[in-house]
Amino acid sequence: MNEKESKYQAPALDKGLDILEYLSVQSIPLSQTEIAAGIGKTPNEIYRMLMSLECRGYILRDEVSGKYRLSLKLFYLSHRHSPIDELRKAAQLPLEELANTIHQSCHLSILYLNQAMVVIHAKSPGPIALSIEEGSFFPLPLTAPGKVLLAYLPDDERNTILRNNVIFKKYPKVQQEDFLASLQDIQQRGSYFKNSDPVSGITDLSVPVGITGNNRIVACLTISMLNAVNKEQDTKHDVILTEAHKCVKKIEERIGINPLCPNG
Repeated sequence: MNEKESKYQAPALDKGLDILEYLSVQSIPLSQTEIAAGIGKTPNEIYRMLMSLECRGYILRDEVSGKYRLSLKLFYLSHRHSPIDELRKAAQLPLEELANTIHQSCHLSILYLNQAMVVIHAKSPGPIALSIEEGSFFPLPLTAPGKVLLAYLPDDERNTILRNNVIFKKYPKVQQEDFLASLQDIQQRGSYFKNSDPVSGITDLSVPVGITGNNRIVACLTISMLNAVNKEQDTKHDVILTEAHKCVKKIEERIGINPLCPNG
């Protein structure tokens, strides 16, 4: 643990957040002992925190079994504002700065209705630029942001989506296996850089935004480059990737994701 992490550490708060995050991924109510084991604490260490969370209405305790589960309070709090609006506000300036720096259009996508949805787009300042309509939906298996979004999903969730995906189901078994292997490669590399599948003459570079627990990501930043324009500018891949990561860091800071904190 570095000095900055130690200076601002709040053990009681961390403990409470650990409990909430652990309960959020459990499908059944859990006892005090089970929760303690799940977050690496003793039952006595979390007793007062459980009482406090119950008193504030964040968790509920069954009168018969004494087991705990999340209440709807977090759901209520999260819906007092639009997460997409907050993401758009956080990403607007960093995306515009990125587009102006690399002279390429870029956009942010999220997973919505089992498709990649573009939530915000920043146009290149050059006279020739690629424009992607905000609110557009694109198939996950065929697009750069779709592949990155799939790569960072939990295995069971990814498998469920692909099992019901019309495009993926038409792939021969060998192609399906190659596709799944490519998703693992994306996660290992931390980026995706290839020619666009659905549109010729375009190269996409995509990176994840906001990696949280279980390697889940908040969104995907994609820079879509017209090959002819990029050839004239001769902007190198590693330069663009570096600027993309800088942009991601700014967005993450604006949405409250701290890279120094292991739980995001």
